[in-house]
Amino acid sequence: MSGCPFGHTGDPERPGDLNAATRPGGVAGVAPSAEAATGKTPDDGAPAQARSALSRRGLLSLAGVGGAGAVAGLAAGFLGHDAVTASAAVPVDAPVVPFFGDHQAGITTPAQDRLHMAAFDVTTEDRKELVKLLKDWTAAAEAMTAGRATGETGAVDGPYDAPPEDTGEALDLEAAKLTLTFGFGAGLFEKDGKVRFGLDGKRPEALIDLPHFPGDDLQPARTGGDLVVQACADDPQVAVHAIRNLARIGFGKVRVRWSQLGFGRTSSTSRAQVTARNLFGFKDGTNNLKVEDSSLLDEHVWVQSGNRAQENWMAGGSYLVARRIQMHIEIWDRTSLRDQEGLIGRTKGAGAPLSGGDEFTAPDFTTTGRNGDPLIPMDSHVRIAHPDQNGGVRMLRRGYNFTDGSDGLGHLDAGLFFIAFVKDPRTHYVPMQLALAKNDALSIEYLKHTGSGLFAVPPGVKKGGFIGEGLFA
Repeated sequence: MSGCPFGHTGDPERPGDLNAATRPGGVAGVAPSAEAATGKTPDDGAPAQARSALSRRGLLSLAGVGGAGAVAGLAAGFLGHDAVTASAAVPVDAPVVPFFGDHQAGITTPAQDRLHMAAFDVTTEDRKELVKLLKDWTAAAEAMTAGRATGETGAVDGPYDAPPEDTGEALDLEAAKLTLTFGFGAGLFEKDGKVRFGLDGKRPEALIDLPHFPGDDLQPARTGGDLVVQACADDPQVAVHAIRNLARIGFGKVRVRWSQLGFGRTSSTSRAQVTARNLFGFKDGTNNLKVEDSSLLDEHVWVQSGNRAQENWMAGGSYLVARRIQMHIEIWDRTSLRDQEGLIGRTKGAGAPLSGGDEFTAPDFTTTGRNGDPLIPMDSHVRIAHPDQNGGVRMLRRGYNFTDGSDGLGHLDAGLFFIAFVKDPRTHYVPMQLALAKNDALSIEYLKHTGSGLFAVPPGVKKGGFIGEGLFA
């Protein structure tokens, strides 16, 4: 057997799992405490925000995602495959993520544990009203990401006989690393053949109508939208509060088209984070782009100035692909471990490619077993989705697990809410998804896409500016 350093005694053709003691984070993947990682106790005199992890909700967040205290252990665990600079470049343990910047937060930001994403239809046709909404949303987003209430008087300090300017469910909660990321759908530019808001010629060529991929079962109520807001946080109530208040501020100008709650991130966007697992139990996003990969981000995520001057408002932005993917959980749970690993192309425990090595070993698609068949099957997910099979293009993923009750037939309505940021969906998403839909046994047998959206995400907001300001200049 070649290329299989982790031999498994029960199955010589399958690489074995890494020993628990070698996993990032310590014995059996248990994260060290915040005190152990930082060398500080709760009484070290740090300001209240810096002690957010010590609040009740902070402790719950630590229990759910491994905690800020795990950063040191994770970094040490990853040193074997890549130098770690996230501790210097990314404030993975800071309770507040800055809203202003060259790029919008919530893209390369270390992925938080919770998601609330909502798409809106714009009901007004008045350009001035739309611009005012974006300005109001900017002010509210800056306040909420800093842990403050919306409006001048917040939830309890305004006139007693008037509705509060903030709904109040996030009172006494920390910012919980809240990020709000905004995007524009094709319907903002034109609808029913008519140009909207004076944006003639401003729709980027890359903001296409996604094709209908084989196997799609898209539901109109879960698809499309003129605007989208991605709220990510380590506290679900903080994320829900953010979307709720943006919808409240937009009353009379926008209405919610669809929304999605997510838990348990399925991608890591920093090397200071351990690779997460999806609802099939496999590590997801091992080969994801990371915040430390600045040159790769420029190549695959960030939009550059284009040939059309009308599109330069997108320079420094990206494109967000959202796909609601229902997993056939019950069928998967009756599938053998051998078949599960063959469908994915990796071991379930360690996440190593079936060609051998550890999680971060590059897959060897030429290695064969005793019977001459490739150790990584030809129709496996890893093979078909790998950059080597897709012209080298890559994407930055920020997906989340979801469970939305039952589908009415006694099956869980659960799966992956796929989110990816790409430089150009025509080259960095559509070809790969077509290949997966046609040839990936996992996609054909165990997944069903029920919702979809593509949005142009403008660059970050400068102080004094507003979301998408360049579009309306």
